[in-house]
Amino acid sequence: MAAHETNEVGQGPAERQGGGDSQAARTHLSAAGLRARGWTAGMVRQLLGEPDLLRVNPHVRAAPRIRLYRVERVEAAERSEEFRAVSAAAVRRSAAARVAARRRRREVLARIAAEPIEVPRLAPHQLAALAVEHRDRRDTEQAYERRGPLPDGATLRGGSAGAAAALDRWKVDYLLQRLARYDELLNGLHGGAGRIAAEEFLRRRVYAAITEAYPFLAQECERQLSGGNSDAGATSM
Repeated sequence: MAAHETNEVGQGPAERQGGGDSQAARTHLSAAGLRARGWTAGMVRQLLGEPDLLRVNPHVRAAPRIRLYRVERVEAAERSEEFRAVSAAAVRRSAAARVAARRRRREVLARIAAEPIEVPRLAPHQLAALAVEHRDRRDTEQAYERRGPLPDGATLRGGSAGAAAALDRWKVDYLLQRLARYDELLNGLHGGAGRIAAEEFLRRRVYAAITEAYPFLAQECERQLSGGNSDAGATSM
């Protein structure tokens, strides 16, 4: 079959008899199978071109059809000098990308370590009032999103331990929202373990700065660092 020709599995005699998929699995390679052999998407486009078969996705029929390439054509391409040259170039690019990613991670971690985390210093009564106002605003925004009734203003009356703990949580959440700008320190890092580690490092630095500024919030900061609930949805920290 010429490289520019394609057939859809399910149209030929073998496919009409129900053996098309199993036969294709023995004689053709999918994109995943090619990746396992060291092919990149660019190499497939350059050396193989159009697929030999198009198969309906068995899991999501509305998804793009699966592209299949004859094993003989793949093996012939892999024996060519062009494949060896292109493959070597792809390996070099991959290695260079890994080195660049490690360098970006080191730079971001150094930036996070060096950046002073400036927590707003507020009088206790002012911090409490702003924290309640912040909670009230978030409750109202969430009510609009849910198209539900608007809540009463957030208030904490009485001196119970539960009320004090809730107010501490609101205070930390308010301060986290004020410190959300430090998320910009993560710029340059994308998904993966490096990003996760940098986010955790920044998160711990921010909570440490809040604890230093407001020692009475140390227990709540530790609770949230340990996985306790926070209402600070406006920030990734």
